[in-house]
Amino acid sequence: MAPADPGGDGTPLARLAALHGVATSYQPAPDRTAQASDTAVTAALAALGVDAGTPDAVRDALAARESELRGRLLPPTVVGWGGRPPAALGSLPEGTRLRVETEQGETRDSAAQLPPGVHALHVTAPDGRTAEAHLVAAPDRLPEPPGRSFGLLVQLYSLLSRRSWGMGDLGDLTELTAWAGRTLGAGFVQLNPLHAAVPGPPTDPSPYRPSSRRYPDPVHLRVEDVPEFPYTEDQARLRALLERAARLRESVLDKGALIDRDAVWDLKREALELVHAVPLGPGRRAAYADFLAEEGEALEDYATWCALAEVYGSDRHAWPARLRDPRSPETARARAELMDRVDFHTWLAWLTDAQLATAQRTARDAKMAVGLIHDLAVGVHPGGADAWAQQDHLAAGISVGAPPDAFNPRGQDWGLPPWRPDRLAASGYAPYRRLLRALFRHAGALRIDHVMGLFRLWWVPQGQPPTEGTYVRYDAEAMLAVLVLEAARAGALVIGEDLGTVEPGVRETLHERGVLGTSVLWFERDWEGTGQPLPPERWRADCLATATTHDLPPTAARLTGEHVELRDRLGLLTRPLDQERAAAATDAREWLALLTRLGLLTGTGGGDPTAAQELEVQAVHRFLLRTPARLIGVWLPDAVGDRRPQNLPGTWDEYPNWRLPMADAEGRPITLEELAAAPRLHALMDVVREGDTAPDGNPG
Repeated sequence: MAPADPGGDGTPLARLAALHGVATSYQPAPDRTAQASDTAVTAALAALGVDAGTPDAVRDALAARESELRGRLLPPTVVGWGGRPPAALGSLPEGTRLRVETEQGETRDSAAQLPPGVHALHVTAPDGRTAEAHLVAAPDRLPEPPGRSFGLLVQLYSLLSRRSWGMGDLGDLTELTAWAGRTLGAGFVQLNPLHAAVPGPPTDPSPYRPSSRRYPDPVHLRVEDVPEFPYTEDQARLRALLERAARLRESVLDKGALIDRDAVWDLKREALELVHAVPLGPGRRAAYADFLAEEGEALEDYATWCALAEVYGSDRHAWPARLRDPRSPETARARAELMDRVDFHTWLAWLTDAQLATAQRTARDAKMAVGLIHDLAVGVHPGGADAWAQQDHLAAGISVGAPPDAFNPRGQDWGLPPWRPDRLAASGYAPYRRLLRALFRHAGALRIDHVMGLFRLWWVPQGQPPTEGTYVRYDAEAMLAVLVLEAARAGALVIGEDLGTVEPGVRETLHERGVLGTSVLWFERDWEGTGQPLPPERWRADCLATATTHDLPPTAARLTGEHVELRDRLGLLTRPLDQERAAAATDAREWLALLTRLGLLTGTGGGDPTAAQELEVQAVHRFLLRTPARLIGVWLPDAVGDRRPQNLPGTWDEYPNWRLPMADAEGRPITLEELAAAPRLHALMDVVREGDTAPDGNPG
């Protein structure tokens, strides 16, 4: 979508909105402009602390904003790239004096050649006016990936071993990573978000609506790998829990039950409470103290929310009013009264961090070029820990979503409160920086869901349909500078999920800063020309190329049209079934024809449909390897023939989203141990390895 008209329609409300980054129009299609309602614009301004409820209020707010901008020497945050002074300094009056206090503790009188970091900038104009700003000094761009590599894409909860407790865990991740790196030669493993969930019952199984994005969920812990586990006093009770965990695991693997996150956590919490009673040894106690000191207030807030949620429920809006403020005296008293539970939750965060560190070290030891790729969700649950602790930085009464367009005429409401761009800028993007630093700590790369949100987000006022929203802009330069800075510090890559409609200039700007994109086979067509599948040589290089994602059908289902039948059974089709079948068949036929013309699809499987599907999936991956893409992702269910999507957008209870164990072509759950020996997987990996190491050094 193209940027909204910054001048709006010239009315006072439109001018006021433009000065605060609130759009008054948008383009649902390249050839059509739609107006945002005054209600949506007024609500967005109100969430930014601007009263536009009456004509008089609009005039007063407009006069105040114009006066503020005229008198302002600097915006609250400025950006300098590659050691160059921020462009914003060029508008300062001649003779203005500068003082920079660097993050490293130095004081300088110039903003040139600053070390990377977020520094304090002080300016004094000749007329005596002064200003202070945060100065983000970032590298020009991120380094390129270290050569070309392929890797596995997996939803961790779906990958069960014979040691896990009913869902995949960090022990399984460590084993998968070691095997994928050493045996398959994979360069990375990309995961679903491991963010902490809002506890149930029932817990929302979606990893994209978390309680906290900063802290991973302890449900992923491998309990037996906690060093204090063998010293638990009540061994009989622990054995009983292990037996119950085995029955839960067998119900999923052997009896066809869905993954039950709440049941898994009930068992793990009880076991971990027993382990928590074991005193830490001196070295472990020192390491725990270091973790607490490093995390500081953020961890204390998260653990306090967890403890309060055990008493008052998981929706902070339903708590006693005095506890809804994390800084209130009543909250401080409650924290002291619940200190044992607060300590339990900080201890869990420490354990989870340590097991994640082990998984990433294992990736490095296995010679993975990238390692773990973590996933950052767009936002957080409005009732969860981050929304409680960071409420000053979030827009009250607003939810993030998507506008109505050709694909969804009703728009979308994702139920996630957005950052306030003004508060982020005033803080030097402090909560955003801390979030990124935490995620990069044990990652070789970070995938950012809906990366277009660094530029603008569709704000939907509470109680209104998504059609009654409007776009609100962020300082994309500052958001990108912080991202590049933190990624460079960690030596990590960044992959932006930029699928769907993207406004002009966004992909180009991301590319300029070294952020990789995401290219999915089924979306890569010559949309501005013939509409046919895009030949491999016309794909972009700076991307992660995949055949599918967690929100799309596995490749075999797409090629056979099974995804249409599934959507028909669930009442999700927007056209008659025969039309949907015909469109899906044409789509698959065109791709298979291209694969055949390129000599990538040979053989028919001897009349065996399963064998034919296996050959077609291999051909799809040969095609991906013909593209110049820097990273090639293999959706792990594709490697074993699983034809069920992990998530079916548009459904809630109608489909078991985020609760399916990985299965083979017959729908039988497959364990990590079986997966490592699966002939179908090794046949596909042979194809990928052969294409990845072409003797001429070129892909394909």
